[in-house]
Amino acid sequence: MLIDTFGRVATDLRVSLTDRCNLRCTYCMPEEGLQWLAKPDLLTDDEIVRLIRIAVTDLGVTEVRFTGGEPLLRPGLVGIVERCAALEPRPRMSLTTNGIGLKRTAAALKAAGLDRVNVSLDTLRPDVFKTLTRRDRHQDVLDGMAAARDAGLTPVKVNAVLMPGLNADEAPDLLGWAIAEGYELRFIEQMPLDAQHGWKRDGMITAGDILDSLRTRFTLTPEGSQERGSAPAERWVVDGGPHTVGVIASVTRPFCRACDRTRLTADGQVRTCLFATEETDLRATLRSDASDAEVAEIWKKAMWGKKAGSGLDDPSFLQPDRPMSAIGG
Repeated sequence: MLIDTFGRVATDLRVSLTDRCNLRCTYCMPEEGLQWLAKPDLLTDDEIVRLIRIAVTDLGVTEVRFTGGEPLLRPGLVGIVERCAALEPRPRMSLTTNGIGLKRTAAALKAAGLDRVNVSLDTLRPDVFKTLTRRDRHQDVLDGMAAARDAGLTPVKVNAVLMPGLNADEAPDLLGWAIAEGYELRFIEQMPLDAQHGWKRDGMITAGDILDSLRTRFTLTPEGSQERGSAPAERWVVDGGPHTVGVIASVTRPFCRACDRTRLTADGQVRTCLFATEETDLRATLRSDASDAEVAEIWKKAMWGKKAGSGLDDPSFLQPDRPMSAIGG
């Protein structure tokens, strides 16, 4: 079991398969891209599957999310999914993607055992998409989402980040479109994980701003009276149901007290939090011929030291050196 000193148990594993991406989103990285990890530094397919097997069979992980960078750029992705689907107990598996490669891979991923996908899409306007991502691939994303839906990788969840001066006015349009297409929409506050370290709290589009914008067109009701638990999104029923919309207020209303996540970077580092400044090296442990039990103990020790919160509300908060693309979403 991956438990920390505050009694939280990590059952949700985020696995970054690559730090590379085929977009250049302004809130993530510069136009020229980044210095990517060297291939020898990346976990191999066998190492990834071994670590997931240890997490599932020895440490109580029940959910596995494949992330990046852009995970569809990983050549062995379908095989990794297939091998993990054969584990006992079988974890529930999902994928966070920009959607560009989904049209050609959705059916194969479903056949391999993937359960569902999260797709990042911040705008319905092709010109704004090109400005935000520095790539003219808007239609490819829409086609990929439709392919995922048709393949049964459902619910297809859409993650949207609103940026001042670009798409800040699009919340109602995005929600209306998602409802019409049968997707589940979730807005995410922009987080301080950009490679340029240009994030500023002042001027960011907050969860409150998003909800105010949505209420200009829709009636929103908090979903039930149950506790939020470890779910990152606060969910709202739209116009009496059955559709809902989620808002992930990572900055203004974090969910650290019930966090159930542990993370592996593409180069095999355990991170206890997106905003952690420390990492624990499992790649070196694997490559020193350590046993599964030894790997599990190191992982447990890393999670035992997890901090109470992200520290975003602390005036002394320091942004991690690694950007989101190198950590994994």
